[in-house]
Amino acid sequence: MQNNKEWQAAFAVIEQLEEAGFEAVVVGGAVRDALLGRPVHDVDVATNALPEEVKAVFKRTVDIGIQHGTVLVIVPAAPVEVTTYRTDGEYTDHRRPEAVHFVRSLKEDLQRRDFTMNAIAMRRDGSLVDYYGGQLDIETGVIRAVGEAQIRFAEDALRMLRAVRFSAQLGFSIEETTLRAMQHKSADIAWIAKERLKAELDKLWVGKDVYNGIKKLQESDLDVYLPGDFHAENWRGFCVRNKLFGWAYFAYMQGEKWQDVLRSYRLSNKEMAFVKSALAAFKALRSGWTNMDYFTYKEEELEAARYFAELRQLDVPSPQYSIQEAQAKLPIRQRQQIVVNGMDLLKWSGQKRGPWVKEALQAMLVAVVSGELQNERQQIKDWIEFKYIHKG
Repeated sequence: MQNNKEWQAAFAVIEQLEEAGFEAVVVGGAVRDALLGRPVHDVDVATNALPEEVKAVFKRTVDIGIQHGTVLVIVPAAPVEVTTYRTDGEYTDHRRPEAVHFVRSLKEDLQRRDFTMNAIAMRRDGSLVDYYGGQLDIETGVIRAVGEAQIRFAEDALRMLRAVRFSAQLGFSIEETTLRAMQHKSADIAWIAKERLKAELDKLWVGKDVYNGIKKLQESDLDVYLPGDFHAENWRGFCVRNKLFGWAYFAYMQGEKWQDVLRSYRLSNKEMAFVKSALAAFKALRSGWTNMDYFTYKEEELEAARYFAELRQLDVPSPQYSIQEAQAKLPIRQRQQIVVNGMDLLKWSGQKRGPWVKEALQAMLVAVVSGELQNERQQIKDWIEFKYIHKG
């Protein structure tokens, strides 16, 4: 785990800082995930060196958040974020401190963090600095606020949703005092930007225990202040790798109001399009997919629809082929592959443009995709003349 390039880069940075007379450690999620045996990609370093002192130690640095004490150090293995130990000033918007104060004490820096499992530091020799019992909480699967939970959540209301998300990602329980504080401060989640809420839900949907996360969302009363309806029982067994499957299933649970609910989370147009197609494919699955369904919807949209049917234990027609096989057997895969276009129809008919052209092109596409008509110019011409011209 600690031999990948991110860890190597972080330890190389720590070594240089130590040689310059400073203290430096790996902090945050990297330490937590290393203890859990989870993949680690972002390995951040904290130090008692001030930003200017960090910049003086290294040849190549980038000021990415220097007002908050963060400098990006460029070393051969990988870039590393190095942040000066700090304490936070007053929080006035339930999200970010008005100011930060640089300190030389690692203990003070770790004290400001959200949960004990995220307040563990690792030295270059692999030894741990754990003032708040984070290692034990990881071993026992508990999410516990550092210090006074209500203060932590009053500082940053998003931490409450992070607790819920971690419970889904890790399958952890939330410690009783921490959960009670969430219940007490749950209304403060309304202060958080919808984009930030979405980012947490993106991660929750792909957690290993989504049911646990949704259950904690309800137990904490956060669901009362979030757009949409959350019903934990509907999420039993839900486990996916694609966050869009989560949003589509959440949308399905909202009924007709799903578009308004998802728009409130600021989903992109592309994400909304996926959800819309997945729901349409799910509806079509009730009567069995046709060639046109396999043509219209992308593989992932169809996979989402089939997964929802399995999860809900719905009685739907059994497919003869896998989605990939069914799509591979289609006469054409894209509309542009049709060898005839609207100009051909106008030329053959001698008629003016009108709604009939669009109607004829769509009917022709359906006939070709369903195998009733070969994708060959003369056959299509004869079919068009019989269907639209001689009758026109």
